[in-house]
Amino acid sequence: MTAEGLAVQVACNVLGVSESGFYEHRKRPPSERSIRHAMLTDLITQIHVESHGIYGGRRVHAELTLGCGVVVAHNQVQLLMRRAGLAGITGRRRWKRVLPDNIATDRVERQFSRSGPNQLWVTDITEHPTREGKVYCCVILDTYSRRVVGWSIDSSPTGALVTNALGMAIDSRLDKSVEPGTIIHSDQGVQGGFNWSSQHPEFGGVQRWRPRTGARRPAMRPKGFADSGARIGRCGRRCVRLGGLIPRGWCSGSSGG
Repeated sequence: MTAEGLAVQVACNVLGVSESGFYEHRKRPPSERSIRHAMLTDLITQIHVESHGIYGGRRVHAELTLGCGVVVAHNQVQLLMRRAGLAGITGRRRWKRVLPDNIATDRVERQFSRSGPNQLWVTDITEHPTREGKVYCCVILDTYSRRVVGWSIDSSPTGALVTNALGMAIDSRLDKSVEPGTIIHSDQGVQGGFNWSSQHPEFGGVQRWRPRTGARRPAMRPKGFADSGARIGRCGRRCVRLGGLIPRGWCSGSSGG
């Protein structure tokens, strides 16, 4: 108030403080807390500017603690950002839900026990956040041995993520004796490689069936996103010959719960 030209006596009367206390406060050196807050505010402002105004409290806090090695609480970062008038950009892309169609029979019916290898493979895609962005992992597991026979990691949940994992599983089992009727089982939100045709034609691929969706998930299309859900959805179509490895196979799907 005094910096704007208001008399000290009038300002003290308005605020209900004494003039002597005002002058004593001006002579007092800044506290360690105020110095630390000023330092943190400068760092927060710098990080916010470098992010082009995108980072909010959580990302600024992560950059301070992980990137700069500063020990600071998340609530304190949010407080200093509010005092400095800084805020991140909020809002995420919303996906349109499409009703499922052509739901086929579940060939597993939650009976995952098998008497030998290569009789039932289960697969799913998981999403993992990192500092550099999200990564997606597709894993194929043999339910008999509980061994991971194929896996793939990519920055995008495209059809290649699935076909790479399937190709690794096929290559790892080329020297194993298999019987007709191998099943590849996944949830209703299965990703591109098991949703559309012409995948790895040298291995025979998987015959096409219609894309489906589950609860709270986007429509599964080639180059779409995948996720696991709780809604039961079943799919089952005969697969063509996998390059002589599996004379006859089936694809099956239902979400676990």
